[in-house]
Amino acid sequence: MFDFCTDPDSLETFRWMACYLTTGKHMGFYQSFATVLILLAVTAPVALSFGFGGAMAARSRIAPLSWFGKGYIAIVRGVPDIAFFLFFVIALDQLIEWARHKVICPDWTDPIRQGNDFVVCSAAKMPLGTAPQWIHEMYGFAIAVITFSIVFGAFAANVLFGAMRAVPKAQLETAAAYGMNDRQTFWRILVPQMWVYALPGLGNLWMVLIKATPLLFLLGIEDIVYWARELGGTKTERFTDYPHGDWRMWYFLALLVFYLAFTRVSEMALDKLMRKLTHGQATTGGEAQRRVEA
Repeated sequence: MFDFCTDPDSLETFRWMACYLTTGKHMGFYQSFATVLILLAVTAPVALSFGFGGAMAARSRIAPLSWFGKGYIAIVRGVPDIAFFLFFVIALDQLIEWARHKVICPDWTDPIRQGNDFVVCSAAKMPLGTAPQWIHEMYGFAIAVITFSIVFGAFAANVLFGAMRAVPKAQLETAAAYGMNDRQTFWRILVPQMWVYALPGLGNLWMVLIKATPLLFLLGIEDIVYWARELGGTKTERFTDYPHGDWRMWYFLALLVFYLAFTRVSEMALDKLMRKLTHGQATTGGEAQRRVEA
């Protein structure tokens, strides 16, 4: 990046470090932080939508729908995250390729399952081998978003289901007495008030989601953990112009600082949101605010 970086052997300590931290691989490391933030920004609302749908299904009066919602919550919450990530990514990828194979290559006569191998025609591969690199990266990122959303959507569904049950029944009965039907009661009374009870659990879930982002490494995405391990390992003059010893501790220390700072900012935002939601509410938080104001 700098003109004086043409001959690394002639650089002094400060200039050597400035050139080292601006290499192409380090730019990939910096971009991986943006990848994590984009993943959180996309996954959080999608997972919340999954959770809201799961909670609505779980409390449905239609038995099969209720079984589906409760089953979704129980199954996903009962499987370790790593096991689910490793299974679901492979299963979803093969399902997409199988569906494309059936449509694009109907004349294929060989079995798709050949021992331990999963073989489809080249035109059904996702993404195609001739696709540019950014297509491969976007496909992997989309698979990651879906996987994260399903996993954390189940936890969000459990939180929202409990929050819906925490809203006082007297308020729902009062709404019915005023002539509101079930749909009006749900959207005008239940949903606005349930967020007060759901936010603490959703806040904890957001923190867990932040800490789970290193699982991107298991999905083949070059995230911050991948780059920290790659850049921090011992490098000799045979492999790089900037040889150094084992610096992994310093790279992972940078990740520690990043996650601590991000979670602290999240805590402050969640506290502010909770104060806003509980203002004037007949809850513990609302009572505390009234005592302070009095």
